[in-house]
Amino acid sequence: MRTSILKTGNLYISAIAAIFIAALIWWNLSGPAVDLGINLPGMDNRESNLSGESEIIDIGAFFKRFTEKEIQFTDTWPRFRGADFDNIKKTGVKLIDKFRPEDPEIIWKVDLGEGHAGPAVYRGKVYVLDYDEELKADMLRCFSLGDGTELWRRWYNVNIKRNHGMSRTIPAVTEKYILTIGPRSHVMCLDRLTGDLHWGIDIEKEYETQIPFWYTGQCPLIDEDKAIIATGGKALLVAVDCASGEILWETPNPDNIKMSHASVMPWTFKGTRMYVYSGVGGITGIAAEGPDAGRILWQSLKWGCSVVAPSPVCFPDGKIFLTAGYGAGSMVFQVSGENGKFQVEQLYEYKPNEGLACEQQTPVYHDGMVYGILPKDAGPVRNQFVCTDPSDFRKFVWSSGKTHRFGLGPYMIADGKFFILNDDGMLSIVRPSREEFVLLDQLKIFDAHDAWAPLAVADGFLLLRDANQMICMDIRKK
Repeated sequence: MRTSILKTGNLYISAIAAIFIAALIWWNLSGPAVDLGINLPGMDNRESNLSGESEIIDIGAFFKRFTEKEIQFTDTWPRFRGADFDNIKKTGVKLIDKFRPEDPEIIWKVDLGEGHAGPAVYRGKVYVLDYDEELKADMLRCFSLGDGTELWRRWYNVNIKRNHGMSRTIPAVTEKYILTIGPRSHVMCLDRLTGDLHWGIDIEKEYETQIPFWYTGQCPLIDEDKAIIATGGKALLVAVDCASGEILWETPNPDNIKMSHASVMPWTFKGTRMYVYSGVGGITGIAAEGPDAGRILWQSLKWGCSVVAPSPVCFPDGKIFLTAGYGAGSMVFQVSGENGKFQVEQLYEYKPNEGLACEQQTPVYHDGMVYGILPKDAGPVRNQFVCTDPSDFRKFVWSSGKTHRFGLGPYMIADGKFFILNDDGMLSIVRPSREEFVLLDQLKIFDAHDAWAPLAVADGFLLLRDANQMICMDIRKK
């Protein structure tokens, strides 16, 4: 009886083992039952057309002034990446190189709608684009730099669903104008002193623009009283007169390069001023002035990433460095030629674990070296702060090491020092160096969530934000 039971048990075990082995063989030899695609964050909450053809957006329709206030400051951080588009503050007061732990000098903070829109500063006023979910309103808000008092706001109603944040762009501010571009590419031009509306353009409708994943990330540009916008639809770039709203020129877009999260970068090469734009599907150089303004000077379609956030970094010798996240890595181009006749060629490309690459922030070129934070798919050096020589971006001069990683946070140079904000609110002060990573100090400023917005500094005040609040710190050296 016992022998019979044992035989039966052995047969049962053998049968189960045979079924398991057969299933394992079938699993390894057969293909997947369905086609699999890349699942990018945010696509699960993205609609192909939020507006619908019937939605009418009255851009800049509403205005409210809260108070008048005497402003005592004169410094500026007027747009994305500052006055010279390089993310370097070259003038101003002396700044700290060590924190005072007993008093981090936070002088004011304000709650914002979920987003990653950084501020611009002009003569004591802070301008930030915000979205109010309760009002369903895309609004420009103006604060006093000294104490955070809200001075005024201008807004319009537009339907936007939360999608890893909403507002993402930095206003461009000059002595006369403020230019904004909202999450769904509604452009608004205001008078800086009064907040009065000059004009607005619905880029999504006027140019049949496909809004990028996670909404518009392109920061607008004012160049000699012209608004420069990469539309990426029926036109690649457009120039608009800030005073009148008149379209001055439109760049054709025969290759259907789409709007990316990157911003337009001005560049002068061999005496020719141009705008360089890294779109979805290619990179283009466009004449910025004279009778050729708006004409394509050179273009390459080899840059074909589906998600592009960092802007181009252009060098005096004609090199252009491009990078993107989600495994795209980086590509280096060489522009040559002069007198309006230019060519571009790809020098090399590489994966994110083979050299300098960035996911969100644009690298900084300073004193002949290039600095950046590596993406999460850079292997053992992921999220480290690195220094490279532009002669070969595939070689690191140094990296910050495995004990100093910085997530997707922003960084800038002010008073000759890097200020680097980690995702979670850790602020680091780092000395630029050609030899090694030099950490001067580090302090947890606040319990942050997704602190990705670019930093701004003016009059010795540092503005930083996470997904839900903006903070102003006094970093003047006592």
